[in-house]
Amino acid sequence: MTQETYPVEIAGLKRDLRLFQIAPGLRIAILNILGDTELVQACAKSLAEKLSQIEYDILVTAEAKSIPLAYALSVETKKPYVILRKTYKPYMGNAIQAETLSITTGQPQTLILDEKDRALVDGRKVIIVDDVISTGSTLQGMRMILDKAGATVSAETAILTEGEKSKWLNIIALGHLPLFTD
Repeated sequence: MTQETYPVEIAGLKRDLRLFQIAPGLRIAILNILGDTELVQACAKSLAEKLSQIEYDILVTAEAKSIPLAYALSVETKKPYVILRKTYKPYMGNAIQAETLSITTGQPQTLILDEKDRALVDGRKVIIVDDVISTGSTLQGMRMILDKAGATVSAETAILTEGEKSKWLNIIALGHLPLFTD
C-alpha cells in the first residue's frame, strides 16, 4: 500500500509530507524535521531573515520536534533559546506549568518552564518558535507560561501553519498546509 503524501516547498527545498488521519474523514500533512538537518538549517536561515526587524531577547519552543529548529535559529540569530518541557523533573525546581491539547495525539499535554529558564525569560522579550501551528493549543499553553513568567511575546513563528489560514495571519511562517477531508 502506497502512503499518500502532500508535496511542499519550504525555504527552497522540496519535501513530500505523509498524510496522517487524526479523526474520521480528517487528515493532516506531517512535517517531521527531526533528522532533516538540511531542512532545519534552511528554515532557520529563512526565519532569521523574517525576524531580523523584530526586537527580542530569547527564543522559546516546546519539546520536542521543534528543538532542532530553535537550536538552528539560535545559531543564526545569536540569541539564546529556552525549551518548555513536557515532563517535570525534580531538578526543575519551582517551575511554571500549563496544559494544552495536542492535535497529533488528541491527548492533553503539559508544558513546563524550568525554574532556571524562568529567570532567563522574566522581563524579557521572547519569540515563540514552533515547527507547525495547527490548532494553536500549544501556542496558547506557551503564551500562558510566558505570561506567568513575566515575559513579553514579541512575535510567534513557525515553519508552517495549518488549517484555517485566516487564524494565523499574525504568525511569521514559511508556508501553510491545508487540512485534508474525505
